[in-house]
Amino acid sequence: MSSYLAAPQCSAVAIILAAGVGRRLGGADDRPKVLLEFGGLTLLARHLAALEAHGIQRVAITIGYQADLIREEVARLGWQDRVRFVENRDFRQGSLVSLSVQAETLREGVPVLLMDGDVLYDPAMLGRLLRAPGENLLLVDREIEPGDEPVKICFRDGLIVDFRKKPERVHDWHGESVGFFRFSPEMAGLLAARCEDYLQRGERQVEYEEAIRDLILAGPARFQAVEISDLSWTEIDFPEDVVRAENVILPHLQVASPA
Repeated sequence: MSSYLAAPQCSAVAIILAAGVGRRLGGADDRPKVLLEFGGLTLLARHLAALEAHGIQRVAITIGYQADLIREEVARLGWQDRVRFVENRDFRQGSLVSLSVQAETLREGVPVLLMDGDVLYDPAMLGRLLRAPGENLLLVDREIEPGDEPVKICFRDGLIVDFRKKPERVHDWHGESVGFFRFSPEMAGLLAARCEDYLQRGERQVEYEEAIRDLILAGPARFQAVEISDLSWTEIDFPEDVVRAENVILPHLQVASPA
């Protein structure tokens, strides 16, 4: 039995979504985005180092596109006994499918961290996510870029009232979602069920944020946001994001060395 499966059931588990192709980056680099290197370290190496530094020893990675390369990187980093790979064979569909294949992980009965794999960030973000009060948390950056691309966390009277690229609910202000979340065991199980509802209706091009949005709208008081506006980060979606990551974000990062 692997170390992952033998881990104490009271410990949290992190889910990293890393199955996608990254079509919007163009053809300059056809590796999975989680294997892009910044400062000599892949995004995956940085994720695992940050998780380890904050006491997270079990990780479930959704793989799909060029999955073998991700397996090789995990082995190179010495994490093969702490990582469980969950394959999404339909990785060209919406990100909700990549989350839905993690239903077993979501139903382990432990707190769950959910992380987009294509983010370069200050590891202090994970510390805030883990230490903040509340059971169901989203990270929010008030310094949001204009336009429809950022996923927006919308607030009214101190509650989260919408969570979408194009919000529909009236709100006082909004910030950008980093793509990192913490869920209680109960909420993680509800998230698994919500993903299954979408798939049963044949909605396979949906992004996973829609399932989270449904849960927020059903019980806004159960969710809180943790502000990280003072910390450096960027999501890697477009070629210009790679340039920004290298020239703007990377110089500000204090990253723990990978094991």
